[in-house]
Amino acid sequence: MKRSLLNRISRIAPGLLGAFFLSLGGCKDKDQSGDWAGHGSPAPEPSAEVATATPEVEGVKSTEALVTRDAGSEVADVRFVAYNVENWLTMDRYVDGQSRKGAPKPEKERQAITEVLVKARPDILGVSEIGTEDDVRDLQGYLERAGHPMPHFHLNRGSDPTRSLVLLSRFPIGKTLVHDDLSYRSNGREYQMQRGILDATVTTPVGDFRFLGVHLKSKREVDDGDQADMRLHEAHLLRREIDGIIKESPDARLVVYGDFNDTRQSPAIRAVRGSGRNDRSLAMVAIKDSRGEYWTHHWSYEDIYSRIDFVMISNPLKGSIDWDRCRILDDEAVTSASDHRPLLVILR
Repeated sequence: MKRSLLNRISRIAPGLLGAFFLSLGGCKDKDQSGDWAGHGSPAPEPSAEVATATPEVEGVKSTEALVTRDAGSEVADVRFVAYNVENWLTMDRYVDGQSRKGAPKPEKERQAITEVLVKARPDILGVSEIGTEDDVRDLQGYLERAGHPMPHFHLNRGSDPTRSLVLLSRFPIGKTLVHDDLSYRSNGREYQMQRGILDATVTTPVGDFRFLGVHLKSKREVDDGDQADMRLHEAHLLRREIDGIIKESPDARLVVYGDFNDTRQSPAIRAVRGSGRNDRSLAMVAIKDSRGEYWTHHWSYEDIYSRIDFVMISNPLKGSIDWDRCRILDDEAVTSASDHRPLLVILR
């Protein structure tokens, strides 16, 4: 749906309006080298699909070439960006005010996302709302041509046939896990966690980090279920996997991120974070933009600004975050790239 010029301007400077709405298991081990328009449906046959790749990138002769950002500059930290790129995939959509079937993400939006990311210089990038492996390679191509190659990726596909999760990295991706026991019952019907749980470990010059990426059920109402209850069930499934990881590896440097489609004090977010009274709880990276605002998503239909994208960390990582340099990116290009704003977290 085409955004009006007014909405684009309001996303740059939401002012008082934005401030007002601001607060409104089972897995298989594999060793491998907002969606506001979404909807729930009865669970299909489980079909988790995962792709992990380390493709050759023109101009990069070795992995070692990627561990410095600038000539002669050692990597003292790792820049992680979590970003819902708003349907980088082929789908029926409105383009320039006209309905088009089977259309890719508009070129100007892909260029804007590329501009945002090249300026942010992520070493590791967690993406929500991407489609197939071809779409991932399309994003890689844009970044490479802009001078910021990210040659390694891990793609996770849940029961949603359209939208997936992917982790891209300048460093090789090591162990990944497929979480395939992600079913639940809501209002007497069985469902699968739509986008699943992306689980990948990346070895960097400052140590190993384990990433869990999610994109929980949207707030769009559905005829055959309760969207809030569905999202809460998905949150409990994620919490179950977090508990299992921490029990098995108490020292795991765990980063849990994504589009949670709910606000900070909601039951779903509280379920993921934990009670806060034990070592299994996660700490919220509560970052702001350059104007001191916390919102990450603008729902143009209702003109609501809210924070629904989060990065959370396990206790062993609390001393490894450069809190002063973490922020929500609000460059001008962000306004034409996606309905979400990216989160930058500095790991060290």
